[in-house]
Amino acid sequence: MLKQQIQADMKSAMKAGDKDRLAVIRLIMAAIKQREVDERIELDDAQVLAVLDKMVKQRRDSIDQYTQAGRDDLANGERAEVEIIQTYLPAQLTESEIAACIDEAVETTGAAAMSDMGKVMGVLRPKIQGRADMGAVSALVKQRLGG
Repeated sequence: MLKQQIQADMKSAMKAGDKDRLAVIRLIMAAIKQREVDERIELDDAQVLAVLDKMVKQRRDSIDQYTQAGRDDLANGERAEVEIIQTYLPAQLTESEIAACIDEAVETTGAAAMSDMGKVMGVLRPKIQGRADMGAVSALVKQRLGG
């Protein structure tokens, strides 16, 4: 399981004295633990991926804000965290792979208008969670449905 891999990597980072990596892995474990406590469940790999995906999205938003404010030092710190978090995410999909997934989801759901976007995203999310920026995918779906 992904959670055990993250815990093993935390021990390795401790032994190696890699403080930056250890700090990020601790943030990941805290986010996972928080969700498990809040929902009183043990997260499976798909749910852990959703947590990691959310963490990457938050950091990308922070990078944008720091860059606009001229705080490149803080933006670089966030970029380093994104790189570490992404090591636990599956390989990112290419644009053509994302387009193929969208086409398949539109065909499966029979979507023809913007009102069908929820159906399309419902089919897409489990397939590409953690493998693509869901905000960008949403924009592509809107474009495909004529929005």
